[in-house]
Amino acid sequence: MGTVVLSACGTAATPQPAAVVMRAPAPVTSPAAAPVTAPVTSPATSPATAAGAMARVERTVTAPDKTLKLGSKGSAVVWLQKRLRELSYLPGKADGRYGGSTLAAVWAFQKVNGIRPTSTVGRRTWDALENPKQPQVLVKNGKPTRVEVNLTKQILVYYVDDQVKLISHTSSGSGVPYCETAVWQGKSQRFCGSATTPTGDYRTTWRAKGWHKSYLGQLYNPIFFNGGIAFHGALSVPLYPASHGCVRLPMNVAEVLPGMLGKGVPVHVRGRFRR
Repeated sequence: MGTVVLSACGTAATPQPAAVVMRAPAPVTSPAAAPVTAPVTSPATSPATAAGAMARVERTVTAPDKTLKLGSKGSAVVWLQKRLRELSYLPGKADGRYGGSTLAAVWAFQKVNGIRPTSTVGRRTWDALENPKQPQVLVKNGKPTRVEVNLTKQILVYYVDDQVKLISHTSSGSGVPYCETAVWQGKSQRFCGSATTPTGDYRTTWRAKGWHKSYLGQLYNPIFFNGGIAFHGALSVPLYPASHGCVRLPMNVAEVLPGMLGKGVPVHVRGRFRR
């Protein structure tokens, strides 16, 4: 049994057929759906016009005055879900149930707005929802359509025509060296690596549909961008870097991202997470 040294979480060579080991989640509504209190600006709008329109939108928004926690239900949760979707986060269906998908969107929103991520939606988060901040631009001279991964904040931002299309909570490489034994290509092999998500400039390459089996586990709807490193859905996307090197996404985000993000799109990875 040999030892393979690597820094990745998926298969970087010839694409392998996706191995479905569990039922994929039901499709979710696209980010363009479910309008909220006030209209959002079109991606085709000029930056100056968009900024003015956005300012007018924010002055008319009034958030509920109710503390929400994971498991909460009701109209305040519906407002939260619709508002997050309007701001390009993906909280799942606006069903009035504060579950895992909504929690991940709340975390992403809180991180962008300088709020310590928590499951509780209180006054500070409601205030930020009334007057939200835009995510920090990591590559000021980047292509109009690109993905930026902020390792410091553990978020992904997808821009289309320089407009924010999607903001998602992520969990990147843990930075902890590992050695794992797995049966790969018919034989037992030992894989060792650094569990890092390298910073740099890349492009999206190939992808697999559904559950894809790699030598380090199962990846849902992976979109590769740096060798064996991919964006992919995972059942666990904690508030700290925990992957072998890939960028983990909430399952509902990974469900729709392949339909939004094409091949050859620039991917910029920046920052460093501090525990």
